[in-house]
Amino acid sequence: MLTSKERAELRAQANTLDTTLMVGKDGVTDAVISEADNQLTARELVKGKVLENAMLSPREVSEAICEATGADGVSVIGTKFVIYRFSEKVQAERNQTGRAKRKETPSGKKNPVRKGAQARRQAAQKVRQQRNEYFRQQAIERSIEKARERQLREED
Repeated sequence: MLTSKERAELRAQANTLDTTLMVGKDGVTDAVISEADNQLTARELVKGKVLENAMLSPREVSEAICEATGADGVSVIGTKFVIYRFSEKVQAERNQTGRAKRKETPSGKKNPVRKGAQARRQAAQKVRQQRNEYFRQQAIERSIEKARERQLREED
């Protein structure tokens, strides 16, 4: 099951994909399911289209293919749908190209707003610490001066 962030990242990756899986008037047949399975093994992310003369809606087609192949539905927009399934074959290719770690199923990018807010909080905390240190030093210097003044008064 994909999280919403993973799903959003996969949708973004699917924007540049070409439609490679077509479902026609016969609907979801064994040939369509085997082709979807082959493509998922080779690519992990597959974009498909349901033709106008098909008797099924794109959502029904996506759910049927996902159920048959063990994939996750990413999105259904208009007549197009996107499905995803992790592939060991693609993972092996990543390992050979030097990316030994499994590419995380997209978990989203760092939130720049949150990062900026954290940076501002840290900067403000640093300023407070510097100010507190300054006043602490001032208080120490004043107490030393008062102690000297008392000593001078007591000597007189």
